[in-house]
Amino acid sequence: MALTKQQRRIRIKHRIRKKLSGNAQAPRLTVFRSNKQIYVQVIDDVNGKTLSAASSLDKDIAAQTGINKVEQAKLVGKLAAEKTIAAGIKEVVFDRNGYLYHGRIKALAEAAREAGLKI
Repeated sequence: MALTKQQRRIRIKHRIRKKLSGNAQAPRLTVFRSNKQIYVQVIDDVNGKTLSAASSLDKDIAAQTGINKVEQAKLVGKLAAEKTIAAGIKEVVFDRNGYLYHGRIKALAEAAREAGLKI
C-alpha cells in the first residue's frame, strides 16, 4: 500500500533529523509549512531551547495584504534572520523538516541567507 503525503514527509523528516542537530554555536533552523502559514524556529537541540521564532502571523507580515505565499515566506525568512542575528547567532543548520527544497521553503532559506544568516 502506498504512503500518504504526510507519511512520506514524516519518513523523510526522520531520515534528515538522524543526521543533523543544532548546538549553541550553530542551532537548527526548522521550518513548518501549513496550507496558509509558514513558521520558523531556531532551536538549540543540546539544551532543548528555542532561541528565536518567526511566522507569517507576525504583525508586520500579517498586515500586508495581496502578497502570495512565496513572497510571505521571503518576508518570514528575512524576519527570522534579523531576529537570529539580533540574538547573537550568525550560523545555523537548515532543517527543511521533510519538505522539498522548492517553492516556499527555498524562498525562505534564500531570504535568510540574503539577510546575513549563514546556512
